[in-house]
Amino acid sequence: MSSTDALDFASEILTGEVQAADPLGADRVLATAPRLNAGADVNGLVAAMRAIAPDLATIDRMTIADTLAALRDLGLIMGSIRRHGPEPLELAPELTPALLALGRRTDMVPRDTILHYTVWNPPGVRQRMYTDDDQEGHLQESVRMVWPDLHAALADLDWLSGLDVHDPDFAPRLDAVADRLQPTVASMTLVARHVTPEFFAFGLRPYLEAARVDGVDYFGPAAAQLPIWLVDKALWATDHTDEEYEPFLLGLVPYSLPRWRRLHERLTGRPSIAGRLVATLGADPQEATRRSPALRAGAEAAVRALRVLVTFRGRHLGIARRVYDLDDTYTEGSGGGSVDLLRQILDLTKENARRSRPSPVVPAPREEIRPA
Repeated sequence: MSSTDALDFASEILTGEVQAADPLGADRVLATAPRLNAGADVNGLVAAMRAIAPDLATIDRMTIADTLAALRDLGLIMGSIRRHGPEPLELAPELTPALLALGRRTDMVPRDTILHYTVWNPPGVRQRMYTDDDQEGHLQESVRMVWPDLHAALADLDWLSGLDVHDPDFAPRLDAVADRLQPTVASMTLVARHVTPEFFAFGLRPYLEAARVDGVDYFGPAAAQLPIWLVDKALWATDHTDEEYEPFLLGLVPYSLPRWRRLHERLTGRPSIAGRLVATLGADPQEATRRSPALRAGAEAAVRALRVLVTFRGRHLGIARRVYDLDDTYTEGSGGGSVDLLRQILDLTKENARRSRPSPVVPAPREEIRPA
């Protein structure tokens, strides 16, 4: 199995291995990161990054789990240095070849992504964190709780993208997607209960700045990198996006697992699930669904999945507004999107849910924004 093939199965096979791995002997060094950050000790952080940096021969011998863990650990220190102002590799340019090699081995960008920072980050006493604030741990957990079902939902959507909407298996599998999207809503509840807007705005957001590797700026581990954008692509966005969301979506593709990038390629140019349902429902949805109960069930399942996304996005928008009302230093989120873009994506999701309704019997989704 090649490195890329192994990485494709990272959710099912490798997550525990990556969490357990410490190929750079970084456990003790990274335990000091919150203290170094609290003191803005850039020299100490650079020394820590150099202390754990692998040479190219070591990287060549690494397992796929080790390479992911190595990027996780180097990336956290890079983000720490960047938070305090300097470009990390301007202070330690000799690390550039190692980061590029790790990126090639994993077929991902040459710095840490949201998966490195959360899913592949060991929970408990070995958890890598920028700060010593429990709120950071809750944010990391809010991503971990979404990942298994989201990863499975994408596999379902991949299968559904080639399935006839009249097929009796279509609606049950799309219902399963709606179920698998529910943890996104629960994750926003966790964040609202345990993370203050002040902490995210001033305590964590500065660590998520882009850093330059070999002349290219790479985003920090932003939650936007989770493939909810790819769920959009499959459900509605291949044929009903807009001129602002499409560039944002394309900007997230490089931060994906290889299998997600291939799914994105397969979906590009195809009609979305909602688009196919709308076309099949035609001008008389009631008549179309009377003739095909399977079609009606599929349309109802699509609306249900889209309504979950609407609820998630409504809560996310409410939290984001509170964060960015506190501090206008940042005009964009850590993944490159603005609050206004979040509003547009929410509106697009709601519109596609409305278009997919089989008849007036199914209520239109409503935005749900709960106090954060």
